[in-house]
Amino acid sequence: MLSYQHAYHAGNPADLHKHLVLAELLTLLTRKARGISYMETHAGRGRYDLGAEESLKTGEAAEGIGALTLPDCPLASALKTTRAHFGDTAYPGSPLIAQTLLRDQDRLHLMELHPAEHKALRRALRSENTAVHRRDGYEGVLSLSPPKPRKGLVLIDPSYEVKSEYEQVADFTHKLMAKWPEATVMIWYPLLPAGRHEELIAGIKLKFIRHEVGFDLKDNAGMTGSGLLLVNAPYGTDKCLMRAESSGQPVFHI
Repeated sequence: MLSYQHAYHAGNPADLHKHLVLAELLTLLTRKARGISYMETHAGRGRYDLGAEESLKTGEAAEGIGALTLPDCPLASALKTTRAHFGDTAYPGSPLIAQTLLRDQDRLHLMELHPAEHKALRRALRSENTAVHRRDGYEGVLSLSPPKPRKGLVLIDPSYEVKSEYEQVADFTHKLMAKWPEATVMIWYPLLPAGRHEELIAGIKLKFIRHEVGFDLKDNAGMTGSGLLLVNAPYGTDKCLMRAESSGQPVFHI
């Protein structure tokens, strides 16, 4: 079992980048009444406490969500709903953002292999339209594809603790699009001095939109920014990215 625990990093600038864009895209995809399917390969625990020991130890949330006042935007709506239910230090992970913004006709399939994270995820997301799976995320999403409804979004968000995962994500994306060509795929990756994300980008032989932001983490000499690849992005994505950039200032360096 890998050692990465997202509770230490929840709400940091990379999380903020990913979540601002995710919330905008989900809002775009649900403009019409027809339902969508949402899937995640690495869901985490779904909800985090920014007042918990893990978060306070790194202080990364203070440099992300704690460093700005969100304007009126989809992520701000999800954050407001989360804190109304769970308190002022609660922060929604991507599964809870999705569940908060999606509707009864939409379907969520969330993969989390880590036993403790899976247990917490099941507690955090109890809903008739949400299925929480304890299984390998890549295997699980491929097995369930194509889902019903056929329109949808897949978030691929691994820790990249294993260097080969950059290549694995690229290979998985091609397999997924072959099975589910209607899907929009959102891939997150860290910007690190070693530049391994370029292996991922070079491995994607599909049309995509690349979006990156830079930032400074005071106590983290490694990560210098956050990147997203959007495969089969829906019409209107460019405006979503512009709104996300605007909402994330002054944390991001575009």
